[in-house]
Formats: sequence, structure tokens, C-alpha cells
Amino acid sequence: QLQASGGGLVQAGGSLRLSCVATGRPFSNYAMGWFRQNPGKEREFVAAIGWRDSSTYYADSVKGRSTISRDDAKNTVYLQMNSLKPEDAAVYYCAAATEMVHVTRGWADYWGQGTQVTVSS
Repeated sequence: QLQASGGGLVQAGGSLRLSCVATGRPFSNYAMGWFRQNPGKEREFVAAIGWRDSSTYYADSVKGRSTISRDDAKNTVYLQMNSLKPEDAAVYYCAAATEMVHVTRGWADYWGQGTQVTVSS
């Protein structure tokens, strides 16, 4: 199970840190990722982090403004988002898959429930 949290209302230019806690089993050998979705739109990849070397990969839309990290001792993955823009507003979901490429393509083995991020202009 994946449990996402940390969403909320923030002004444009502000920051948020999303957390995703994995329970029920260790996820240290899973690649983890974040996606976002707005009503009526497809789910969009945001960021991913591998498990072998903690390599990271970002969507162009958030590159340079966001940092994904993981703490395997806490079974938690984080998404630090800075310089938030109104277009970053969405429901954010975390995901886990055995391979990084699967996460980036949305072929996740596990999905968490979403956490809402709202950015006011």
C-alpha cells in the first residue's frame, strides 16, 4: 500500500513537500515515482527515482524546480516542489514498480491514493 500526503494550498512561487509512505512490504527494491492528474486529463508523469542507484528522472515541466528522493529506512519517497506555478495544481499520486522504465511509463505495480495540490496565483 502507498499513502501519499503533503498536498495543500500554496501561493504561486511557494513550496510543498509531498510524501509517500509504503506499508505492508519493503519497497527498497522498487523504483518509485510521482504522477499528477487534473479532471478530464490524462495522468502525467512528474518524477521517478530508481532503487539500484537512486537515479532520478524528471518531466521537463518540473525539472529544476522539483527534487525526488527516498528514504528506504522509512519506506518513504518525497517530492520537494519549489517555485510552484498555477499549472502545477493537480492531484498527485505516487507509484511503485520493479523497474524505473515501468514507473516513468505509468506501468506501476502499486498506486497510492492522491493528494491535492492547489496553487493560487
